[in-house]
Amino acid sequence: LTLRDRMEALIRREIDHARSGQQGKIVAKMNSLVDAEIIELLYEASQAGVQIDLIVRGICCLRPAVPGVSDNIRVVSIIGRFLEHSRIFCFHNNGQIEYYIGSADWMTRNLDRRVEAITPIEDPALTAELQGILAITLADNRQAWDMAADGTFTQRRPAEGEDERGTQPTLMALTLKRDREI
Repeated sequence: LTLRDRMEALIRREIDHARSGQQGKIVAKMNSLVDAEIIELLYEASQAGVQIDLIVRGICCLRPAVPGVSDNIRVVSIIGRFLEHSRIFCFHNNGQIEYYIGSADWMTRNLDRRVEAITPIEDPALTAELQGILAITLADNRQAWDMAADGTFTQRRPAEGEDERGTQPTLMALTLKRDREI
């Protein structure tokens, strides 16, 4: 079993759930998304009704929100003081949510030619923390840039009277709070 095999199987499982009328959802956070086979599979998942949120810091060759192709895919990039480096993968699995962390981006070299590791996270406290990180990142209205179907980006801004929610300042504050409590 290779990393590619496992990632493709997890995506295909979400496709199967969506095609059978269940909820299919993927949230993935990484630095780069360039592998053509994974991109085609994500397009297939979108067309099957899987909701996909991709948090990609660097290069992303997938195009979201293309009618009939990637209607159900959003791509956001967080640009801030620190280089976003974590890789988190969340698969809804019809309510039996699975989280994975690891070293690999969805790049051909990582999936096929390098020694990379992805591991499931099963501890409830750790899965709750990962869920929180992804939620904070997706709710960012300050450091987030949304990719359009043509590959351009638009920076999110807080609405009039809305508080700023930057991913990195929020995570720093939570970390400092947790450290003070220890």
